[in-house]
Amino acid sequence: QVQLVESGGGLVQPGGSLRLSCAASGRFFSIGSMGWYRQAPGKQRELVATITSGGTTNYADSVKGRFTVSRDNAKHTVYLQMNNLKPEDTAVYSCYAHTSYRSWGQGTQVTVSS
Repeated sequence: QVQLVESGGGLVQPGGSLRLSCAASGRFFSIGSMGWYRQAPGKQRELVATITSGGTTNYADSVKGRFTVSRDNAKHTVYLQMNNLKPEDTAVYSCYAHTSYRSWGQGTQVTVSS
């Protein structure tokens, strides 16, 4: 079983930055893809960014140029650096990690407001 623990969410003003972290622990041989989704109130969950074990990344068009996903394979941790945040980035951000199945974190709230 894989456990994912997220940290780094909070309240930030428009134009500000936040860095989310998600650390995986438990019993697994290796982790493949990791990444982040988000869900805003009244909206469907959407993909934000993914990264393979080899470092190939993929981003939603809405965050390209502002967000950067990275990972530390030795620490089984994925990060999301979010810059130039906008009010429309407000959502619960959840990380995932794919081993033999996909595991999810509990979610962390990101609120962008003045």
